[in-house]
Amino acid sequence: MNHGITFYKMQGSGNDFIMIDNRDNLVADSDRVAFVKKVCPRATAVGADGVIFLENDPELDFKWHFFNADGSEAEMCGNGARCMAVFANAIGAAGSSMTFRTIAGSIDATIVEGGARVRLTDSELPTLHTGLEFNGLTADAYFINTGVPHVIVPVEDLESVDIKKSGAAIRYHETFKPAGTNANFIAKADDGSILIRTYERGVEDETLACGTGSVAAAIVANQLYSTPAPVTIRTRSGITLKISFAKTESGVRDIYLEGPVVTVYTGVLCNI
Repeated sequence: MNHGITFYKMQGSGNDFIMIDNRDNLVADSDRVAFVKKVCPRATAVGADGVIFLENDPELDFKWHFFNADGSEAEMCGNGARCMAVFANAIGAAGSSMTFRTIAGSIDATIVEGGARVRLTDSELPTLHTGLEFNGLTADAYFINTGVPHVIVPVEDLESVDIKKSGAAIRYHETFKPAGTNANFIAKADDGSILIRTYERGVEDETLACGTGSVAAAIVANQLYSTPAPVTIRTRSGITLKISFAKTESGVRDIYLEGPVVTVYTGVLCNI
């Protein structure tokens, strides 16, 4: 592989990523998975929930390839999309408004004060799975794909949930095979906002935030609690995200995710 690769370390609501400008093919297609697995471990490398490669696109401002920390390529990531918008603007790959290509489809993004606002792909309405059994428990669960698959489980006490065990049980549940799913647990706060904890597929652990999971939670909260859009989601990091959308009889349209983005630092990867 190449040596001396410049990177940005960015985070959106505690969801952190290594951003690579790969328009000059610094990391070849065949090297991506090995590269991701080498740079994502915490303590022995940079450490991140994933790596995002910005690359040239013949029609749109650019395209991305998003990889989870385990080397699996994901269709979409809401917080990653917000970080990508700020990154692309910072390196001159796009202006303050942009459209870029993902596996899930084209994404529109706009730079806002302190962060970015992204429009995600349209979604179908949530599907209710009554009495889903996992980790010795039984609960109603909602399935929805907001670019990647998510299960939402409403609970009374969010702090008492064993996220790692229950999340993994849902992630690998027979109902959601073969692709598996992300698992989210939500509760309604006294102020009307929605609290969320997420077990992310590909990270295989709880993360401090998940953009597409927050969008899924907002849509389910609208259906379950009649929470009006825009819905405020309070992530595990304590940072809030604002999700707006329009729900119709056939699905969910005009989905926007807005929140802060922080550039933690920039650096150069050596010995990679």
